[in-house]
Amino acid sequence: MRRFSLWLRGKPMIADSALALVFFALEVVTFVSSPREERWPQLVVGFLICLPVVWRRKYPRVSAASILSMSYFATLMMWATGDPAAEHPGLLALGVSLYTLVAYVDRRTGAIFACFLALDMTFSLLVIRQDVILTIIIATLLYALAWITAEFLSARRAYDEEVAARLEVAEYERDRRAEDAVATERTRIARELHDVVAHAVSVMIVQADGASYAVDSNPALAKKALGNISSTGRDALAELRRTVSLLRTEVSSDLMPQHGTAGLAKVVEMMRAAGLGVRLELTGELDDVSPSVSLGIHRLVQESLTNVLRHAGANPKARVTVRRTETAVLLEVVDNGTSSSTFAHGSGNGLVGMRERVAVLHGTLETGRRPDGSWRVYAELPLEIHD
Repeated sequence: MRRFSLWLRGKPMIADSALALVFFALEVVTFVSSPREERWPQLVVGFLICLPVVWRRKYPRVSAASILSMSYFATLMMWATGDPAAEHPGLLALGVSLYTLVAYVDRRTGAIFACFLALDMTFSLLVIRQDVILTIIIATLLYALAWITAEFLSARRAYDEEVAARLEVAEYERDRRAEDAVATERTRIARELHDVVAHAVSVMIVQADGASYAVDSNPALAKKALGNISSTGRDALAELRRTVSLLRTEVSSDLMPQHGTAGLAKVVEMMRAAGLGVRLELTGELDDVSPSVSLGIHRLVQESLTNVLRHAGANPKARVTVRRTETAVLLEVVDNGTSSSTFAHGSGNGLVGMRERVAVLHGTLETGRRPDGSWRVYAELPLEIHD
């Protein structure tokens, strides 16, 4: 049953078609209860009222307008035929349309539709002259229930989407931190490898030079030097093999960041999905900068927006400005100047990591709170890095 429910959730037109069929079945029951020949137009109108329900989620505005138009038309038919008993239970679809507009479009559209519903109800009461108080009470309860249900379900759906987006951000950040940890470890191993190999080669060169000078005058010393060369070479080879074996496992390409403007857009899109209002401003050609600078920009923006998402309150906002000049790339991230402890704080190494990354790129980094209360991260990364 649960599997069928999940399958049905992914095919909304099937569920909406079933709902339209239920409404039309009510129309048929009403038609059969009064089987007079002149009632056939009533069944046709009932069918036209129920039909737009099939597309209520795919084309909500068109569907709602069609159902409302048929409601006006049905009222005119009752007035023209002088038959107030020609009821249409399919007009319950008006409540469904109100729910759909509020839940899937916006409240403003739903409010406009509700005004037209009020006009439709007033027109019907004037034409048909039914029990005014009872009709108003029933219609008001129906439409109020539709609106409240839409508000509740849309809020729940928005909450679920935000939780899913935050989980995605957390998972992405976890993978990124794992990748950074691997990269850091590889850097350490490479440093050790350099030290081992450089030391071994230096010793071997010194021993070889000494052996070449002593091979004629002191063969024993030369033999000892050659033995040291052999031993040092074997030790260096063993260390080289051990270190290289640690580097054979490759990091998945999916964890590698996408550089350039596409990578920044991906980070901004992910943060927006998590509930962070981000405005991105890019100036200059940023896709042809060196990979190290591009990665630095990517990481600084990612870390800064993550910090804003954590600490900038219930309605966080940020502005990201990346501008390329002739000699450097200027990066600025500013939040909306609020703070909250709603979300868990990080490890406290974010600013330290950003400073280390900027230092490696020979750039400058400024962070701190501005007079208006907003937090600002400003970095200047030179385009040419000189070792």
